[in-house]
Amino acid sequence: MLSLVDDKWTGGYMRKPKLVHLNHSAGHRVRAKAMSSADAKAIQIPRQWYNLVADLPIKPPPPLHPRTHQPVKPEDLSPLFPDELILQEMSNERYIDIPEEVLDIYGLWRPTPLIRAKRLEKILDTPARIYYKYEGGSPAGSHKPNTAVPQVWYNAQQGVKNIVTETGAGQWGSSLAFACSLFGLNCEVWQVRASYDSKPYRKLMMQTWGAKVHSSPSSLTEAGRRILQNDPSSPGSLGIAISEAVEIAAQNADTKYCLGSVLNHVLLHQTIIGEECIKQMEAIGETPDVIIGCTGGGSNFGGLAFPFIREKLSGKINPLIRAVEPTACPSLTKGIYAYDYGDTAGMTPLMKMHTLGHDFIPDPIHSGGLRYHGMAPLISHIYELGFMEALAIPQIECFRGAIQFARSEGLIPAPEPTHAIAATIREALHCKETGEAKVILMAMCGHGHFDLPSYEKYLQGNMVDLDFSDERMQISLADVPKVVS
Repeated sequence: MLSLVDDKWTGGYMRKPKLVHLNHSAGHRVRAKAMSSADAKAIQIPRQWYNLVADLPIKPPPPLHPRTHQPVKPEDLSPLFPDELILQEMSNERYIDIPEEVLDIYGLWRPTPLIRAKRLEKILDTPARIYYKYEGGSPAGSHKPNTAVPQVWYNAQQGVKNIVTETGAGQWGSSLAFACSLFGLNCEVWQVRASYDSKPYRKLMMQTWGAKVHSSPSSLTEAGRRILQNDPSSPGSLGIAISEAVEIAAQNADTKYCLGSVLNHVLLHQTIIGEECIKQMEAIGETPDVIIGCTGGGSNFGGLAFPFIREKLSGKINPLIRAVEPTACPSLTKGIYAYDYGDTAGMTPLMKMHTLGHDFIPDPIHSGGLRYHGMAPLISHIYELGFMEALAIPQIECFRGAIQFARSEGLIPAPEPTHAIAATIREALHCKETGEAKVILMAMCGHGHFDLPSYEKYLQGNMVDLDFSDERMQISLADVPKVVS
Protein backbone atom coordinates (compact mmCIF):
# COMPACT_ATOMS: atom_id res chain seq x y z
CA MET A 1 0.00 0.00 0.00
CA LEU A 2 1.51 3.30 -1.02
CA SER A 3 2.01 5.55 1.97
CA LEU A 4 1.49 8.86 0.18
CA VAL A 5 0.09 9.47 -3.26
CA ASP A 6 -1.26 12.41 -5.22
CA ASP A 7 -4.40 11.37 -7.03
CA LYS A 8 -3.30 7.75 -7.18
CA TRP A 9 -6.84 6.64 -7.88
CA THR A 10 -7.83 9.52 -10.13
CA GLY A 11 -5.22 9.69 -12.85
CA GLY A 12 -4.00 13.08 -11.63
CA TYR A 13 -1.16 15.24 -12.88
CA MET A 14 2.24 13.70 -13.53
CA ARG A 15 4.80 14.52 -10.87
CA LYS A 16 8.44 13.76 -10.24
CA PRO A 17 8.71 10.17 -8.92
CA LYS A 18 9.53 9.83 -5.24
CA LEU A 19 10.58 6.75 -3.30
CA VAL A 20 8.00 5.47 -0.84
CA HIS A 21 7.39 2.18 0.90
CA LEU A 22 5.27 -0.56 -0.60
CA ASN A 23 4.02 -3.00 2.03
CA HIS A 24 3.91 -6.70 1.29
CA SER A 25 2.63 -9.62 3.32
CA ALA A 26 4.29 -10.50 6.64
CA GLY A 27 5.37 -6.89 6.99
CA HIS A 28 8.29 -7.18 4.51
CA ARG A 29 9.05 -4.02 2.56
CA VAL A 30 10.40 -3.22 -0.87
CA ARG A 31 11.22 0.14 -2.39
CA ALA A 32 8.88 1.42 -5.06
CA LYS A 33 8.32 4.61 -7.03
CA ALA A 34 5.14 6.62 -6.74
CA MET A 35 3.92 10.06 -7.72
CA SER A 36 3.84 12.56 -4.85
CA SER A 37 2.69 16.17 -4.84
CA ALA A 38 5.79 17.46 -3.09
CA ASP A 39 9.21 16.36 -1.91
CA ALA A 40 7.64 13.84 0.43
CA LYS A 41 9.69 11.32 2.32
CA ALA A 42 8.43 7.80 2.99
CA ILE A 43 6.03 7.79 5.92
CA GLN A 44 6.75 5.17 8.57
CA ILE A 45 4.10 3.44 10.66
CA PRO A 46 3.85 5.28 14.02
CA ARG A 47 5.21 3.25 16.91
CA GLN A 48 2.94 4.74 19.58
CA TRP A 49 -0.76 5.39 20.04
CA TYR A 50 -1.81 8.81 21.34
CA ASN A 51 -4.05 9.27 24.37
CA LEU A 52 -5.96 12.57 24.16
CA VAL A 53 -7.02 12.34 27.83
CA ALA A 54 -3.49 13.31 28.87
CA ASP A 55 -3.78 16.75 27.24
CA LEU A 56 -7.35 17.69 28.15
CA PRO A 57 -7.73 20.66 30.53
CA ILE A 58 -10.77 18.96 32.09
CA LYS A 59 -10.74 15.16 32.41
CA PRO A 60 -13.79 13.20 31.23
CA PRO A 61 -16.30 11.88 33.78
CA PRO A 62 -15.54 8.29 34.89
CA PRO A 63 -17.69 5.29 33.94
CA LEU A 64 -19.93 4.12 36.77
CA HIS A 65 -20.82 0.67 38.07
CA PRO A 66 -24.32 -0.19 36.76
CA ARG A 67 -25.61 -1.14 40.22
CA THR A 68 -23.75 1.05 42.72
CA HIS A 69 -23.32 4.11 40.47
CA GLN A 70 -19.80 4.47 41.87
CA PRO A 71 -16.76 4.92 39.62
CA VAL A 72 -15.75 1.66 38.01
CA LYS A 73 -12.64 -0.06 39.39
CA PRO A 74 -10.27 -2.15 37.26
CA GLU A 75 -11.50 -5.37 38.87
CA ASP A 76 -15.06 -4.53 37.79
CA LEU A 77 -13.95 -4.79 34.16
CA SER A 78 -11.84 -7.94 34.48
CA PRO A 79 -14.65 -10.37 33.55
CA LEU A 80 -14.84 -8.67 30.14
CA PHE A 81 -11.36 -7.40 29.24
CA PRO A 82 -7.73 -8.46 29.66
CA ASP A 83 -5.62 -6.53 32.13
CA GLU A 84 -3.64 -4.49 29.61
CA LEU A 85 -6.75 -3.17 27.86
CA ILE A 86 -8.23 -2.19 31.23
CA LEU A 87 -5.05 -0.21 31.98
CA GLN A 88 -5.33 1.50 28.59
CA GLU A 89 -8.99 2.29 29.17
CA MET A 90 -8.14 4.14 32.39
CA SER A 91 -4.76 5.53 31.36
CA ASN A 92 -3.66 9.16 31.61
CA GLU A 93 -0.37 8.50 29.82
CA ARG A 94 0.13 10.60 26.67
CA TYR A 95 1.63 7.84 24.52
CA ILE A 96 1.43 4.06 24.66
CA ASP A 97 3.88 1.86 22.77
CA ILE A 98 2.50 -0.39 20.06
CA PRO A 99 3.69 -4.01 20.50
CA GLU A 100 6.12 -5.21 17.85
CA GLU A 101 3.89 -8.09 16.78
CA VAL A 102 0.99 -5.69 16.28
CA LEU A 103 3.23 -3.37 14.26
CA ASP A 104 4.26 -6.30 12.07
CA ILE A 105 0.60 -7.08 11.28
CA TYR A 106 -0.18 -3.39 10.74
CA GLY A 107 2.48 -3.57 8.03
CA LEU A 108 0.13 -5.68 5.91
CA TRP A 109 -1.79 -2.50 5.02
CA ARG A 110 -0.23 0.46 6.80
CA PRO A 111 0.69 3.22 6.23
CA THR A 112 -2.58 3.97 4.50
CA PRO A 113 -2.72 6.55 1.70
CA LEU A 114 -3.57 10.22 1.95
CA ILE A 115 -5.12 11.07 -1.41
CA ARG A 116 -5.98 14.41 -2.97
CA ALA A 117 -9.42 14.29 -4.62
CA LYS A 118 -8.56 16.40 -7.66
CA ARG A 119 -11.31 15.03 -9.89
CA LEU A 120 -13.93 15.70 -7.21
CA GLU A 121 -12.55 19.23 -6.84
CA LYS A 122 -12.88 19.68 -10.60
CA ILE A 123 -16.51 18.59 -10.89
CA LEU A 124 -17.40 20.78 -7.89
CA ASP A 125 -15.48 23.70 -9.45
CA THR A 126 -14.15 24.61 -6.03
CA PRO A 127 -10.94 26.41 -5.05
CA ALA A 128 -10.76 24.11 -1.99
CA ARG A 129 -8.16 21.36 -1.86
CA ILE A 130 -9.75 18.10 -0.70
CA TYR A 131 -7.73 15.28 0.83
CA TYR A 132 -8.98 11.99 2.20
CA LYS A 133 -7.25 9.46 4.45
CA TYR A 134 -8.29 6.09 3.03
CA GLU A 135 -8.58 3.11 5.40
CA GLY A 136 -10.26 0.71 2.97
CA GLY A 137 -7.08 -1.16 2.05
CA SER A 138 -7.03 -3.30 5.19
CA PRO A 139 -7.90 -7.02 4.85
CA ALA A 140 -11.40 -6.34 6.19
CA GLY A 141 -11.85 -3.20 4.08
CA SER A 142 -12.14 -0.61 6.84
CA HIS A 143 -10.34 1.05 9.77
CA LYS A 144 -11.61 -1.55 12.26
CA PRO A 145 -8.55 -3.87 12.16
CA ASN A 146 -6.52 -1.01 13.68
CA THR A 147 -8.07 -1.95 17.03
CA ALA A 148 -9.15 -5.55 16.36
CA VAL A 149 -5.54 -6.70 16.01
CA PRO A 150 -4.22 -5.23 19.30
CA GLN A 151 -7.34 -6.24 21.22
CA VAL A 152 -6.98 -9.86 20.17
CA TRP A 153 -3.20 -9.76 20.72
CA TYR A 154 -3.60 -8.59 24.33
CA ASN A 155 -6.21 -11.29 24.94
CA ALA A 156 -3.91 -13.92 23.45
CA GLN A 157 -1.05 -12.77 25.70
CA GLN A 158 -3.28 -13.36 28.73
CA GLY A 159 -4.17 -16.87 27.59
CA VAL A 160 -7.75 -16.14 26.56
CA LYS A 161 -9.18 -18.75 24.18
CA ASN A 162 -12.56 -17.33 23.17
CA ILE A 163 -13.64 -13.86 22.03
CA VAL A 164 -17.23 -12.64 21.71
CA THR A 165 -18.54 -9.44 20.20
CA GLU A 166 -21.40 -7.71 18.41
CA THR A 167 -21.51 -6.17 14.97
CA GLY A 168 -23.94 -4.08 12.96
CA ALA A 169 -23.12 -3.85 9.27
CA GLY A 170 -20.35 -6.39 9.82
CA GLN A 171 -17.20 -4.27 9.45
CA TRP A 172 -16.25 -4.79 13.10
CA GLY A 173 -17.25 -8.45 13.19
CA SER A 174 -15.22 -9.25 10.08
CA SER A 175 -12.22 -7.33 11.44
CA LEU A 176 -12.31 -9.20 14.72
CA ALA A 177 -12.72 -12.53 12.93
CA PHE A 178 -9.65 -11.66 10.83
CA ALA A 179 -7.61 -10.80 13.94
CA CYS A 180 -8.69 -13.96 15.79
CA SER A 181 -7.65 -16.07 12.81
CA LEU A 182 -4.12 -14.63 13.08
CA PHE A 183 -3.71 -15.54 16.75
CA GLY A 184 -5.70 -18.79 16.87
CA LEU A 185 -8.57 -17.58 19.09
CA ASN A 186 -12.18 -18.64 18.69
CA CYS A 187 -14.51 -15.81 17.63
CA GLU A 188 -18.29 -15.64 18.14
CA VAL A 189 -20.29 -12.71 16.78
CA TRP A 190 -23.85 -11.50 17.35
CA GLN A 191 -24.89 -9.52 14.29
CA VAL A 192 -27.85 -7.13 14.31
CA ARG A 193 -30.65 -9.02 12.56
CA ALA A 194 -31.44 -6.26 10.04
CA SER A 195 -27.83 -6.44 8.77
CA TYR A 196 -27.56 -10.22 9.18
CA ASP A 197 -30.44 -10.58 6.73
CA SER A 198 -29.49 -7.79 4.31
CA LYS A 199 -25.69 -8.20 4.17
CA PRO A 200 -24.94 -11.93 3.76
CA TYR A 201 -21.45 -11.37 2.40
CA ARG A 202 -20.24 -9.74 5.60
CA LYS A 203 -21.45 -12.84 7.42
CA LEU A 204 -19.57 -15.01 4.92
CA MET A 205 -16.40 -12.96 5.48
CA MET A 206 -16.63 -13.64 9.19
CA GLN A 207 -17.24 -17.33 8.61
CA THR A 208 -14.36 -17.50 6.13
CA TRP A 209 -12.05 -16.27 8.88
CA GLY A 210 -13.48 -18.92 11.21
CA ALA A 211 -16.07 -17.03 13.27
CA LYS A 212 -19.46 -18.28 14.43
CA VAL A 213 -22.14 -15.73 13.56
CA HIS A 214 -25.58 -15.43 15.18
CA SER A 215 -28.49 -13.22 14.30
CA SER A 216 -29.34 -10.83 17.14
CA PRO A 217 -31.62 -10.95 19.03
CA SER A 218 -31.09 -14.69 19.39
CA SER A 219 -32.51 -17.46 21.55
CA LEU A 220 -29.01 -18.27 22.85
CA THR A 221 -28.99 -15.65 25.60
CA GLU A 222 -31.37 -14.42 28.27
CA ALA A 223 -31.09 -10.90 26.86
CA GLY A 224 -32.03 -12.10 23.39
CA ARG A 225 -34.89 -14.30 24.55
CA ARG A 226 -36.37 -11.41 26.52
CA ILE A 227 -36.37 -9.17 23.42
CA LEU A 228 -37.87 -11.90 21.22
CA GLN A 229 -40.61 -12.57 23.73
CA ASN A 230 -41.72 -8.94 23.50
CA ASP A 231 -41.12 -8.61 19.74
CA PRO A 232 -40.50 -11.83 17.78
CA SER A 233 -39.76 -9.81 14.62
CA SER A 234 -37.34 -7.38 16.27
CA PRO A 235 -34.78 -6.05 13.73
CA GLY A 236 -32.26 -5.86 16.54
CA SER A 237 -29.84 -3.10 17.50
CA LEU A 238 -26.23 -2.77 18.51
CA GLY A 239 -27.36 -2.30 22.10
CA ILE A 240 -29.14 -5.67 22.03
CA ALA A 241 -26.22 -7.42 20.35
CA ILE A 242 -23.82 -5.99 22.94
CA SER A 243 -26.04 -7.34 25.73
CA GLU A 244 -25.90 -10.82 24.22
CA ALA A 245 -22.12 -10.84 23.78
CA VAL A 246 -21.46 -9.36 27.22
CA GLU A 247 -23.76 -11.95 28.82
CA ILE A 248 -21.76 -14.81 27.30
CA ALA A 249 -18.42 -13.28 28.32
CA ALA A 250 -19.56 -12.66 31.89
CA GLN A 251 -20.69 -16.27 32.29
CA ASN A 252 -17.53 -17.97 30.96
CA ALA A 253 -14.09 -17.58 32.55
CA ASP A 254 -12.26 -18.54 29.34
CA THR A 255 -14.09 -15.90 27.28
CA LYS A 256 -13.53 -12.15 26.91
CA TYR A 257 -15.48 -9.43 25.13
CA CYS A 258 -14.18 -7.02 22.47
CA LEU A 259 -15.84 -3.77 21.39
CA GLY A 260 -15.23 -2.05 18.06
CA SER A 261 -15.91 1.56 19.03
CA VAL A 262 -16.96 3.90 21.89
CA LEU A 263 -14.41 2.92 24.57
CA ASN A 264 -11.22 4.87 25.26
CA HIS A 265 -8.82 2.06 24.40
CA VAL A 266 -10.55 1.55 21.05
CA LEU A 267 -10.17 5.21 20.10
CA LEU A 268 -6.60 5.07 21.39
CA HIS A 269 -5.69 2.33 18.89
CA GLN A 270 -7.31 4.25 16.04
CA THR A 271 -5.09 7.30 16.58
CA ILE A 272 -2.54 5.61 14.33
CA ILE A 273 -4.67 7.12 11.53
CA GLY A 274 -4.22 10.72 12.64
CA GLU A 275 -0.56 10.26 13.61
CA GLU A 276 0.21 9.01 10.10
CA CYS A 277 -1.87 11.75 8.52
CA ILE A 278 -0.06 14.55 10.34
CA LYS A 279 3.24 13.30 8.95
CA GLN A 280 1.77 12.93 5.46
CA MET A 281 0.34 16.44 5.40
CA GLU A 282 3.59 17.89 6.70
CA ALA A 283 5.46 16.04 3.92
CA ILE A 284 3.39 17.77 1.23
CA GLY A 285 3.39 21.15 2.95
CA GLU A 286 -0.33 21.28 3.75
CA THR A 287 -2.24 22.15 6.92
CA PRO A 288 -5.94 21.30 7.21
CA ASP A 289 -8.40 24.14 7.71
CA VAL A 290 -11.35 21.77 8.15
CA ILE A 291 -11.30 18.14 9.34
CA ILE A 292 -14.44 16.09 8.67
CA GLY A 293 -15.38 12.56 9.72
CA CYS A 294 -18.48 10.46 10.21
CA THR A 295 -19.55 9.43 13.70
CA GLY A 296 -21.54 6.44 14.92
CA GLY A 297 -19.66 5.27 17.98
CA GLY A 298 -16.79 7.57 17.01
CA SER A 299 -13.71 5.39 16.47
CA ASN A 300 -12.76 6.50 12.94
CA PHE A 301 -13.50 10.15 13.67
CA GLY A 302 -11.51 10.08 16.92
CA GLY A 303 -8.70 8.16 15.27
CA LEU A 304 -8.17 10.91 12.70
CA ALA A 305 -9.12 13.95 14.80
CA PHE A 306 -7.49 13.33 18.20
CA PRO A 307 -3.85 13.83 17.11
CA PHE A 308 -4.90 17.02 15.28
CA ILE A 309 -6.70 18.21 18.44
CA ARG A 310 -3.40 17.72 20.29
CA GLU A 311 -1.73 20.01 17.76
CA LYS A 312 -4.60 22.48 18.06
CA LEU A 313 -4.34 22.55 21.88
CA SER A 314 -0.61 23.25 21.60
CA GLY A 315 -1.32 26.24 19.32
CA LYS A 316 0.42 24.79 16.25
CA ILE A 317 -2.71 24.66 14.06
CA ASN A 318 -6.32 25.78 14.34
CA PRO A 319 -8.57 23.61 12.15
CA LEU A 320 -12.34 23.42 12.40
CA ILE A 321 -13.18 19.84 13.41
CA ARG A 322 -16.59 18.59 12.32
CA ALA A 323 -18.38 15.31 13.10
CA VAL A 324 -21.18 14.17 10.78
CA GLU A 325 -23.95 11.76 11.75
CA PRO A 326 -27.19 10.49 10.17
CA THR A 327 -30.47 12.29 10.84
CA ALA A 328 -31.87 8.82 11.60
CA CYS A 329 -29.49 8.35 14.56
CA PRO A 330 -28.42 11.82 15.73
CA SER A 331 -26.80 11.17 19.11
CA LEU A 332 -24.60 14.29 19.11
CA THR A 333 -27.03 16.75 17.57
CA LYS A 334 -30.24 15.58 19.28
CA GLY A 335 -29.22 13.26 22.10
CA ILE A 336 -28.86 14.30 25.72
CA TYR A 337 -25.53 14.35 27.55
CA ALA A 338 -26.12 11.94 30.40
CA TYR A 339 -25.00 8.70 32.00
CA ASP A 340 -26.49 5.76 30.13
CA TYR A 341 -25.85 2.08 29.59
CA GLY A 342 -23.80 0.96 26.62
CA ASP A 343 -26.22 -1.89 25.98
CA THR A 344 -29.96 -2.51 26.00
CA ALA A 345 -30.09 -4.91 28.97
CA GLY A 346 -28.16 -2.58 31.28
CA MET A 347 -25.22 -4.96 31.87
CA THR A 348 -22.41 -2.57 30.93
CA PRO A 349 -21.02 0.30 32.99
CA LEU A 350 -22.84 3.61 32.83
CA MET A 351 -21.00 6.06 30.59
CA LYS A 352 -21.40 9.84 30.37
CA MET A 353 -22.18 10.34 26.70
CA HIS A 354 -24.55 11.86 24.20
CA THR A 355 -27.29 9.27 24.00
CA LEU A 356 -30.62 8.58 22.35
CA GLY A 357 -31.43 6.09 25.11
CA HIS A 358 -30.19 2.52 25.43
CA ASP A 359 -33.58 1.19 24.23
CA PHE A 360 -33.18 2.99 20.90
CA ILE A 361 -33.69 0.75 17.85
CA PRO A 362 -32.81 2.33 14.48
CA ASP A 363 -35.23 2.01 11.60
CA PRO A 364 -34.17 -1.04 9.52
CA ILE A 365 -34.63 0.93 6.29
CA HIS A 366 -31.84 3.31 7.33
CA SER A 367 -29.02 2.46 4.90
CA GLY A 368 -26.19 4.64 6.11
CA GLY A 369 -24.79 2.71 9.06
CA LEU A 370 -23.76 4.64 12.21
CA ARG A 371 -26.64 3.13 14.18
CA TYR A 372 -25.39 3.10 17.78
CA HIS A 373 -27.54 4.84 20.40
CA GLY A 374 -24.64 6.66 22.08
CA MET A 375 -21.48 8.54 21.19
CA ALA A 376 -18.04 7.67 22.57
CA PRO A 377 -17.70 9.30 26.01
CA LEU A 378 -14.40 10.92 25.05
CA ILE A 379 -15.89 12.45 21.90
CA SER A 380 -18.97 13.52 23.85
CA HIS A 381 -16.68 15.19 26.39
CA ILE A 382 -14.64 17.19 23.87
CA TYR A 383 -17.89 18.16 22.11
CA GLU A 384 -19.09 19.60 25.42
CA LEU A 385 -15.75 21.39 25.80
CA GLY A 386 -16.25 23.04 22.40
CA PHE A 387 -13.27 21.45 20.65
CA MET A 388 -15.42 20.25 17.75
CA GLU A 389 -18.83 20.71 16.13
CA ALA A 390 -21.41 18.29 14.76
CA LEU A 391 -24.15 18.15 12.15
CA ALA A 392 -26.61 15.53 10.90
CA ILE A 393 -27.24 14.87 7.20
CA PRO A 394 -30.09 12.80 5.66
CA GLN A 395 -29.16 9.65 3.78
CA ILE A 396 -30.30 10.67 0.28
CA GLU A 397 -27.87 13.59 0.27
CA CYS A 398 -25.16 11.26 1.59
CA PHE A 399 -25.61 8.71 -1.18
CA ARG A 400 -25.87 11.44 -3.81
CA GLY A 401 -22.45 12.60 -2.64
CA ALA A 402 -21.17 9.03 -2.64
CA ILE A 403 -22.17 8.63 -6.28
CA GLN A 404 -20.34 11.86 -7.15
CA PHE A 405 -17.31 10.58 -5.29
CA ALA A 406 -17.38 7.13 -6.92
CA ARG A 407 -17.78 8.58 -10.42
CA SER A 408 -14.89 11.01 -9.93
CA GLU A 409 -12.45 9.31 -7.55
CA GLY A 410 -13.23 5.70 -8.51
CA LEU A 411 -13.75 4.37 -4.98
CA ILE A 412 -17.17 3.17 -3.84
CA PRO A 413 -17.47 4.35 -0.22
CA ALA A 414 -19.00 2.38 2.60
CA PRO A 415 -22.34 3.85 3.73
CA GLU A 416 -20.74 5.33 6.86
CA PRO A 417 -18.24 7.73 5.21
CA THR A 418 -20.89 8.92 2.76
CA HIS A 419 -21.84 11.29 5.59
CA ALA A 420 -18.34 12.75 5.64
CA ILE A 421 -18.37 13.01 1.85
CA ALA A 422 -21.68 14.91 1.88
CA ALA A 423 -20.34 17.34 4.49
CA THR A 424 -17.11 17.76 2.52
CA ILE A 425 -19.08 18.59 -0.62
CA ARG A 426 -21.08 21.17 1.33
CA GLU A 427 -17.86 22.77 2.58
CA ALA A 428 -16.26 22.72 -0.87
CA LEU A 429 -19.29 24.38 -2.45
CA HIS A 430 -19.24 27.01 0.29
CA CYS A 431 -15.61 27.68 -0.66
CA LYS A 432 -16.78 28.10 -4.26
CA GLU A 433 -19.18 30.82 -3.12
CA THR A 434 -16.64 32.64 -0.94
CA GLY A 435 -13.55 32.03 -3.06
CA GLU A 436 -11.67 30.54 -0.10
CA ALA A 437 -8.98 28.00 -0.97
CA LYS A 438 -9.41 25.95 2.19
CA VAL A 439 -7.69 22.63 2.78
CA ILE A 440 -10.34 20.05 3.66
CA LEU A 441 -9.26 16.75 5.23
CA MET A 442 -11.81 13.94 5.24
CA ALA A 443 -11.85 10.54 6.96
CA MET A 444 -12.63 7.81 4.43
CA CYS A 445 -12.99 4.80 6.70
CA GLY A 446 -13.75 2.00 4.23
CA HIS A 447 -15.06 0.72 0.93
CA GLY A 448 -18.66 -0.24 0.14
CA HIS A 449 -18.16 -3.41 -1.89
CA PHE A 450 -20.43 -5.38 0.44
CA ASP A 451 -22.99 -2.58 0.76
CA LEU A 452 -24.17 -2.38 -2.83
CA PRO A 453 -27.85 -3.10 -1.98
CA SER A 454 -27.89 0.35 -0.35
CA TYR A 455 -26.60 1.87 -3.58
CA GLU A 456 -29.20 -0.10 -5.53
CA LYS A 457 -31.90 1.37 -3.30
CA TYR A 458 -30.63 4.88 -4.03
CA LEU A 459 -30.14 4.35 -7.77
CA GLN A 460 -33.64 2.90 -8.19
CA GLY A 461 -35.20 5.83 -6.34
CA ASN A 462 -36.36 3.71 -3.39
CA MET A 463 -34.33 5.41 -0.66
CA VAL A 464 -36.19 7.66 1.77
CA ASP A 465 -34.91 10.17 4.28
CA LEU A 466 -35.51 9.42 7.93
CA ASP A 467 -35.72 11.83 10.82
CA PHE A 468 -35.69 11.35 14.56
CA SER A 469 -38.84 13.03 15.80
CA ASP A 470 -39.18 14.73 19.18
CA GLU A 471 -41.94 12.27 20.07
CA ARG A 472 -39.73 9.28 19.35
CA MET A 473 -36.93 11.00 21.22
CA GLN A 474 -38.99 11.24 24.40
CA ILE A 475 -39.97 7.58 24.19
CA SER A 476 -36.37 6.52 23.58
CA LEU A 477 -35.06 8.55 26.52
CA ALA A 478 -37.72 7.44 29.00
CA ASP A 479 -35.56 4.73 30.58
CA VAL A 480 -32.24 6.57 30.74
CA PRO A 481 -31.14 6.05 34.37
CA LYS A 482 -31.23 8.98 36.76
CA VAL A 483 -27.70 9.43 38.06
CA VAL A 484 -26.75 12.10 40.58
CA SER A 485 -23.40 13.48 39.41
